[in-house]
Amino acid sequence: MHHANPLNLNRLEPAEGRPFEFSSMPPSVRRMKEDNGMKTKHLIHVAGLCLAATAASAQTPVLTVYTYDSFVSEWGPGPAVEAAFEEVCNCDLQFVGAGDGAALMSRVRLEGAGTEADIVLGLDNSLMAAAAESGLFAPHGVDAALDLPVAWTDDTFLPFDWGYFAFVSDADTQAPADFRALAASDLSIIIQDPRSSTPGLGLLTWVKAAYGDEATALWANLADNVVTVTPGWSEAYGLFLEGESDAVLSYTTSPAYHLIAEEDASKVAWIFDEGHYMQVEVAAKLAGADAPELADAFLAFMVSDAFQSIIPTTNWMYPAVEPSAGMPEGFGAVVSPEKALILPPEDAAALRDAAIEEWRAALAR
Repeated sequence: MHHANPLNLNRLEPAEGRPFEFSSMPPSVRRMKEDNGMKTKHLIHVAGLCLAATAASAQTPVLTVYTYDSFVSEWGPGPAVEAAFEEVCNCDLQFVGAGDGAALMSRVRLEGAGTEADIVLGLDNSLMAAAAESGLFAPHGVDAALDLPVAWTDDTFLPFDWGYFAFVSDADTQAPADFRALAASDLSIIIQDPRSSTPGLGLLTWVKAAYGDEATALWANLADNVVTVTPGWSEAYGLFLEGESDAVLSYTTSPAYHLIAEEDASKVAWIFDEGHYMQVEVAAKLAGADAPELADAFLAFMVSDAFQSIIPTTNWMYPAVEPSAGMPEGFGAVVSPEKALILPPEDAAALRDAAIEEWRAALAR
C-alpha cells in the first residue's frame, strides 16, 4: 500500500521447499532526544563531513547504499531520507533495492570486495555475525546515545531502528496465548522464508530462544497452521490483507500503521506469554567503499533527528534514537511484550542452520 504499507523486507527469488501461492496483490504494508540545539549541532557536523568529502571533486560524488526493497519504495523511508541527506551532503545518494535483509548479505558476499555498495542498510542482529565474519565491513566511528532496550556496543554495525516480531490479526480473531496454543488451534498463519527474509529467520530464532530443544516438536505441530511461506514480508502481509489467513508474521508496531495512516483500529498484535524476539536493524560501511568519507557522513546522519524522525511513520518501527518531537501519537496504542527475547549475534548464527533444517523438515511433511 502506498500510504498503505507498514513495510518490512521484500523479496529474493522463491526458495525451494513449501510451494508459494502468490496472487497479484496490492502494494504491501510494513513494517515496519535530542533538543533543538543538539539537533542543529549534529546536522552542522554532518554537513561538515560532507563538505570535506566533496571538496576534492568537481563532479557531484555518489554514495551507493544497498538496502531492502520496501525501504526504497515510495511509501518507505528512502525518498525522504534521500532528500534530507542530499540537502546537507552536496552528493547524489543512490539507494539500490536488493531484496530482503537476508538477500542483502547474500549479494554483498557474492560481490565481495568489488561490490559497488558504500553502505549496506537493512541487516539485523540475526545476520550480524555472518556479516562480521565476511571481513567486508569497517568500523563506523559514530558515537551516539541510542534509545534501545538493550545495551549496544558494536563498533561496526550501527542501529537505525528496532521492533518486536509478532503475529498480526483482525481484532475480532481470538488470540492464542502462546505458540503451543496457536499450534493446537485451527488458526491459519502466513510466514516468511528464513532463507530469504529477516522476519522469517527471526521467527525461527524466536521459537528456538523460547523453546530450545522443544522447537522441533513445536514446528511439527505448527505446520498445519501455515497457509503458505513467502520470500519476504511484503508478500505475506499483502496476502493477509486479502483475507488469505487469520494472521501474519509481522511486528507489534504494524497496527500503528493502520491506526495512523488509515484511522483503522481493526488490526492487533498477539502478545505471547513466552515473550517476543527483538529485531535490531543496522547499517554498516564497506571496508572497500569508493566514497568512505561520504559513508561516514551518512552513518552520522542516520542517527540524527532528521533521519530518525522519518522512521516511525514510514518504516513503522521504533527509531534507534527517539526523535526530539517524541513518537507519533498512534504509537501509544502499541502493545509491548512483557518479556523481550534476544540472543547474542554469535549464538543466533550458531543455531541458524539447525533451526532452518528442523523448520524445513516439519513443513515438508
